[in-house]
Amino acid sequence: MRTFANWMIAMLMILYWGFRIVVAYMAASYSEFLIVPINLTVEVVLLFITVICIVLVFKRNILGGIIYFISYFGYFGINLFKSIIPVFAGESAQVSNYMTAFTSLLAIILAFAVLLDLVVDKGRKPKDKKTDWFYTNEEFDRKLDERADTNNYKTL
Repeated sequence: MRTFANWMIAMLMILYWGFRIVVAYMAASYSEFLIVPINLTVEVVLLFITVICIVLVFKRNILGGIIYFISYFGYFGINLFKSIIPVFAGESAQVSNYMTAFTSLLAIILAFAVLLDLVVDKGRKPKDKKTDWFYTNEEFDRKLDERADTNNYKTL
C-alpha cells in the first residue's frame, strides 16, 4: 500500500463495512431505518466475508479483491435491481427505495474500485522470502572504499 489512493480505497471499504453493520443491527433489532437488507442472514455472512477480504486487500492479494467484487455484485446487484424496478414501472417510489438503490450502487462501485486498484497496482509483486530480506535492505549493502579488504591478512 504505497499510494494515498490505496489507503483511501481501503478506508472506504472499512467505513462501508461499518455502515452495513449498523444496517444489520437496525434490522435485527426491528428498528426503523431507511435501508433494509434483503436477507439478514446473508447480510451477516457477507459482513464476515468482507472482513476476510479487507485483510487480503491490505496484504495486496488480488484474490481478496475478486471475492469482494463477486460477493458485493451478487448481493447488491440484486438489491439494486429490485429497488429500481418500481421506479421504471411508474409506481410511486418511496425514499427508502432511493436510499437502497443509492447504497447498493455505492457498494458495487466501491467493489469495482477495489478490484481495479488491485489489478492496476504496480507495487504488488511476488516476493521471495529467502532473499528479499537481504536484497531489499540497504543496511546490508557492502560499501567498498579505498580500505576494502584485499584478503592480505597479517597475523601477529
